[in-house]
Amino acid sequence: MPKTDIEKQQNEAIPNTPLRFVWYVGKPHLKWAVGAFVCVTIGRVLMGGTSYIYKMIVDTAQSVATGNAELGTVWFWGALYVVVINVGLGAWRMSGFLGMRWATGLNATAFNQLFAYVSKHSHGYFANRFAGSLSSAVGHASDGAQNLVQSFLWEYYSTVVSLVITIILMASVSPRVAGLFVGLIIVLVPLNIFLSKRRRPYVVAHSRQVTAVNGRAVDTFSNIAAVRQFVRGDYEIGSFREVVSLMRTKSLYQWQMSEWILVLNNLIINVFEAATLFTVLYLWSQGVLTIGDMVLIFTLLMEVMGSLLFIGNSMNGFIRRYGEIQEGLSEVLLPHEIVDVPGARQLEAYEGKIAFEHVSFAYGDQKDRAVFSGLDLVIKPGERVGLVGTSGAGKSTFVSLLLRQHELSGGTILIDGQSIAEVTQDSLRKAMAVVPQEPMLFHRSIRENIAYGKPDATEDEVVEAAKMAQAHDFICMLPHGYDTLVGERGVKLSGGQRQRIAIARAMLKNAPILILDEATSSLDSESEVAVQKALHMLMEKKTVIAIAHRLSTLREMDRILVLEQGAIVEDGTHTSLLKRGGLYASLWKHQAGGFLQEEE
Repeated sequence: MPKTDIEKQQNEAIPNTPLRFVWYVGKPHLKWAVGAFVCVTIGRVLMGGTSYIYKMIVDTAQSVATGNAELGTVWFWGALYVVVINVGLGAWRMSGFLGMRWATGLNATAFNQLFAYVSKHSHGYFANRFAGSLSSAVGHASDGAQNLVQSFLWEYYSTVVSLVITIILMASVSPRVAGLFVGLIIVLVPLNIFLSKRRRPYVVAHSRQVTAVNGRAVDTFSNIAAVRQFVRGDYEIGSFREVVSLMRTKSLYQWQMSEWILVLNNLIINVFEAATLFTVLYLWSQGVLTIGDMVLIFTLLMEVMGSLLFIGNSMNGFIRRYGEIQEGLSEVLLPHEIVDVPGARQLEAYEGKIAFEHVSFAYGDQKDRAVFSGLDLVIKPGERVGLVGTSGAGKSTFVSLLLRQHELSGGTILIDGQSIAEVTQDSLRKAMAVVPQEPMLFHRSIRENIAYGKPDATEDEVVEAAKMAQAHDFICMLPHGYDTLVGERGVKLSGGQRQRIAIARAMLKNAPILILDEATSSLDSESEVAVQKALHMLMEKKTVIAIAHRLSTLREMDRILVLEQGAIVEDGTHTSLLKRGGLYASLWKHQAGGFLQEEE
């Protein structure tokens, strides 16, 4: 799909109902759809026409036998049959070449649009959901949309064209038989629509359970090390069997209903076929129908009866795909919790001054348990500030609010005098480099992971950043050097190696505001000394916020903020806070192994 079409669609709201969603993602590829529908129509009309040619061959042959027609007439109809059948088959195959471009293009558009939408959800949205479930939801909606249009084109629409041709041709030789056929359709189609609607809840329930199974599997595999360390393999297998058993039960419910629909369809069609057979034979015996007419009627019936018998299955397939799309969209297209305001401007972070003005925040509905209440704070440009406090004091929340991963309950956060709520989220986060306590690495090469901080970085820049982070030496010792794949979440690397890659990435980004969340916690003493030197170089002319459990890493900070229950209870340098003899001094004395002990 052309890039311009993608850009246009990204400015539109994605429909949250299946049929409107299919139309939305199919519009950019409409020319292929039109061509495919035209070819299916031509193919079905010509294939139906072959039944009429059968009739003419039989009737003409009889006329030749009685001397009422020339033999050449039979050869004419035979030659016409060859031409019509081949043109019809050619049109049918052409519909495949055109339809595949429509269906695959629609599928790609659906994946791209839904992926882009999901990526804009808030941090809390992802925290409350399995990654596997989200992946399945996007897949269900995208693949369901493709399967739906394929079924509509080559099953439903094709069948409708065949039925129309059948009725017209039947009516041309016997309005009475055509009336019987129309009566069958009038009974069969509404009945199957009604039964399929009754089956829909079972299909949606099964689709949701499939998503739950996928999510459970991904969650277990992502934490397989913990499963083995705590010897919980049998528990996980048992739990997985439970969700799979529930999936099987829901599958049986909807499948069983499908079988009963087939039984009912068989019964109705058998009655119709018997009635048609007796009617045709009676009309033939009365001289109303010729043998060619009988051939036409029975040939047409053989072509469409299979479609009518499984019309319930086709509708069930439609309902199943509809349900898959609905289930996927209901999970993915929830309103974004954090959005850019209309006309949001780009953040201009030229100094790195940070100000919290009367900031209040509480998670979710916990309004009575506010993390911050009226917090006021100013961090000067280029100031290095350490955050200290026991677990739950608000350190991580402080950083999350600065990154605008949550919306404030009240107050304002300013960067260089600009409210972060009035600038774009992308420009806000471009102004900050984060080295988290648990590094976030992609299952890609080391080079790609480091360059993630600066996609257009040169090879020399990547290597220089790795050297500054004391990562170059161990990278060179790996089998493929900078091209080594790190595994999911960097599982192939040690904790210290992962952290050095994360530090190199932050160095390469070179943002004016640097956030360190215990950035050296996984390093050995020798590496930590080297990395601390690199971090000091990185901190030059930057505003730094450092969270630390190991208080010794904060001794050279310009300021240390001591948080307790969401309030700043102490503010000063390491030396001044020790002299004060307050909470910081107490925490310093009670460190175990250099780390701050968490509250019991």
